[in-house]
Parts: sequence; C-alpha cells; structure tokens
Amino acid sequence: MKRKIIISVLLALALAAVCIFGYRWFADNKLPNLKDNKELFVYPNTTVEEVLDSLSAAVSRPRSLRRTFEAKEVERYITPGHYSFKAGATSVFMARSLNNGWQSPVRLVISGGLRLKGDLARKISSQMMVDSATVARALEDSELLGQYGFDPATVFAMFVPDTYEMFWTAPVEDILSRQKKAYDAFWTTENDARADKVGLSRMQVSILASIVKGESRYKPDYPKIAGVYLNRLNLGMPLQADPTIAYCFDYEPKRILKAHLAVDSPYNTYMHQGLPPGPICVPDKDYLEAVLDPDYGGGNLYFCADPSFNGAHRFARSYSEHLSNARAFQRALRIRLAAQNQ
Repeated sequence: MKRKIIISVLLALALAAVCIFGYRWFADNKLPNLKDNKELFVYPNTTVEEVLDSLSAAVSRPRSLRRTFEAKEVERYITPGHYSFKAGATSVFMARSLNNGWQSPVRLVISGGLRLKGDLARKISSQMMVDSATVARALEDSELLGQYGFDPATVFAMFVPDTYEMFWTAPVEDILSRQKKAYDAFWTTENDARADKVGLSRMQVSILASIVKGESRYKPDYPKIAGVYLNRLNLGMPLQADPTIAYCFDYEPKRILKAHLAVDSPYNTYMHQGLPPGPICVPDKDYLEAVLDPDYGGGNLYFCADPSFNGAHRFARSYSEHLSNARAFQRALRIRLAAQNQ
C-alpha cells in the first residue's frame, strides 16, 4: 500500500511537472504576449538586458519573454537591426526575429536644402545606423563613387530626393546603390531626349537644376529662372549666379558682396563662363523638370525678387529693364525695413 502511495505521488508530481512545462511551452510559443505594436532598434552594442528592459513594459508576461530569450540563446545570436513587432506577437517570435535578423525596413527620406556634403551625411545618418562620418568619407571617396559613375564633385547629382524603404542596417554602399537606381530610373529615354533638346548632358541638367534651387523656392518661377540661365549659356554670357559664389564660401555669407566675387574657384560663375564643375546642392525633381522644360521668356536674361516679397521674381530681357526692377525692389525693401524699425 505504501509503495502504491509513493508511486501515485510520483505520478502526480510528474503530471504536474508535465502540465507546468507544457503550459510554459504553450505560453512561450503560442500565446500572444505583446500588448501593443512595438518598434525596436538594436545597435551592435545593444545587450539582451537592454532589449528585455525595452520590451518588458510592452508584454503581458515578462517572465515568458526572458525564459524564451534564454532558451533561444538570444544573447549569443542577437542581430542588430530595426524590428517592428505587432501586437499579439509571441515570445518565441520576438526571440527568433532578433536571432535571425528578421528586420522591418525604415523610411529613408532624402529632402531639404542639402547644400553641403555634411548636410547630406547628417540627413542619412539621422535615419540609418551608419554614422555621419562614414557617409561623409564615402562622399569624398573617388574610387568608391567611381563605381557608380560619379566623383566627389558630381556626387550630389546621384541623389534623388524622395522617400526610400531600406533596412536600417544598410551599409553606405547599399545606400549609394539605391540612389544610383533612382537616378537611372529618372533618366528615361524621354528625359534624355529632353536634355538633348535644351543642349545639355545629364550632369549639366543636374548642375543647372542645383543653381535654380539655390535661387528660388517659388515653384512657378523655376522654369523661368532655368530659361534665363539657358539664354545666357546660349549667348556665351557668364551665368553670374550668386548661389555658386555662396557655395564657394560654404553658404556662410548672408549676402553676396563685391568682395566675394573675386574668389578664385571654378565655381565662380562671375569669373568663369559656363557651368561649374558639379552641382552646388542636391537638386530635387521639380528643379530637374524645370531645366528639362524651361520657359525662355522670349529671351529673358535677368531676374530679381518681386517687390511684393511673395517669393516670385520679375524677369527682364534688357539690363535697363532689370535695373528698373531692381530699383523697385530696393525701394520696397527700404520701406519694409523702416516699418520694422519703428
């Protein structure tokens, strides 16, 4: 009898153990654990404890998560990346995702002024795992850029402002490859024909588009400004574009003065005829389109800001007409400044 009791107790304990471990396996592998959607960025130096701390408040059963991480050896196999876990994710799914690098892409947005390579490097690094110093070095690496058909002077042309889906851990080479793909996609047979029609190469279109961008944020005037510069090029006139002078000084001057015009640089379009060696910023598609479909304005050669200060410009064919427009703007500016100082 005593032996039967012992056996019964042992069987009961074994059954209880099976039930406990069975429930744990079911809870870890089958039951939803994540209460809400959760985004997680895992850096190369991120520890498992940091991940658990980040997820603990978002799960219903922290012990299940920790137990599963230990069972799946996440500490050993954890992979850097951006992970988007949906509400209801199980403990084992989160562990396996981290072990196998089942990332979710992030949106890389290329936009804004982007007038210096440092601007571009910081823009990229603020959204991707790669650091800005690495991007900055890549933008100056002639050998690397040569693989894509560009160099440090022309690399701005390869970037096409838009929103791109990429893995957060993508190396700089993958980022450059994605931009080259977008560049090639823009330059269709039709756009090549449009460039030929205005007498420019692909690179020249990008260079002129960057100058137009430096001149204006008023979209209706983009084709007209492009037309002015194309008219000057066709006549053999110097471009005399102030944004190219600003580029020579890393855009530090708030106003371009006569002293700035003496800068010894191939980007000085007051000193050198034709287009500069490369883009002076990253040109957006709207500016590229403006150069490919310019408004010549019947021969406009000059423009200045409109006295209404609405962002528009006044265009002129003759220098005397341009001086009249410039005087009108200066009068309006003096009145405006006087009113502000009262």
